[in-house]
Amino acid sequence: MKLATLKDGSRDGQLVVVSRDLTLAHYATGIANRLQQVLDDWGFMSPQLQDLYASLNAGRARHAFPFDPAMCMAPLPRAYQWADGSAYLNHVELVRKARNAEVPESFYTDPLMYQGGSDDFLGPTDDVIVPSEAMGIDFEAEIAVITGDVRMGATPDQALDGIRLVMLANDVSLRNLIPAELAKGFGFFQSKPATAFSPVAVTLDELGEAWQHGRVHLALQSSWNGRKVGMCDAGPEMTFHFGQLIAHIAKTRNVRAGSIVGSGTVSNKGVEKKDGQMDWPKGYSCIAEKRCIETIQTGQPYTDFMKFGDTIRIEMKGLDGRSLFGAIDQEIVSTAGRPKDAPVSLVKPQQGDGEGDAPDEAQPEQEASED
Repeated sequence: MKLATLKDGSRDGQLVVVSRDLTLAHYATGIANRLQQVLDDWGFMSPQLQDLYASLNAGRARHAFPFDPAMCMAPLPRAYQWADGSAYLNHVELVRKARNAEVPESFYTDPLMYQGGSDDFLGPTDDVIVPSEAMGIDFEAEIAVITGDVRMGATPDQALDGIRLVMLANDVSLRNLIPAELAKGFGFFQSKPATAFSPVAVTLDELGEAWQHGRVHLALQSSWNGRKVGMCDAGPEMTFHFGQLIAHIAKTRNVRAGSIVGSGTVSNKGVEKKDGQMDWPKGYSCIAEKRCIETIQTGQPYTDFMKFGDTIRIEMKGLDGRSLFGAIDQEIVSTAGRPKDAPVSLVKPQQGDGEGDAPDEAQPEQEASED
């Protein structure tokens, strides 16, 4: 089934069931008002929501209405936990190579993760509001899961059983704030503003054969200012699957229902061309990764980070070619607001060639983050 949360003026919104083709919705009132209620009592409430979902898809739901992603909050508007990983080690390898550093052996056996803010998520079409372009504004196209309860000490396979829903994420990063924060030895904070999520979260059965042992074997599409820059395969190159990420969190503590776990930037390896040069035909899922590739190839990056008025669209299509989660579709806006009489979306040409995949980078002077 597919679930969303509509804006109603409250902090937690109103839970709705959404049709498979994302055209219709139906309030879940009478079963649950909020998604967290369902996660707290999944065994009892999810079958009821599934029945409503079946009725909606069959055209039998009496009070269905058109589904509008612009009216959506994040599926889970605030969560008990948001933990983001770096499950695609190609991303880390590119970051390290760009600054002539080796990847520690432990990175291949122990996932990198950080604890993000979970009290204020963005809806799929909400503006990304940033104080200054000088902060190095970047998008990060990711996959995320929402869990039920997972006990401390759970194995990766046991942790997989705790996954309830899957969605997409834009883990916005302010790259130029990262080096000073990491230098303190305490991790990200101001460099990680509110994360945005896709209009709907879906149960694993909606993914069909694309869901294979904790990985989503589909392409994650990223379009920056209307230009497709990423078509990255989220499946085979995910070094740590979601069960491993969740088990990593659960090593020393319980993971409670309503926790969100992110994959980190989806990243694919480059391929060697006939002339011996490397190419990244599947593109990139964050600008920092693109800049790392440029540094490797030419000695310095030349693609700028995002500017006010820029847009980012993140979407994933299923095996049937239809959008699975709906699209994250956002604009970068100053805290001062849009210029007077400016259109809702200002589309600019993007610098760079649009080809390539490169890891998280943390400026200044070639520093890079590995989320």
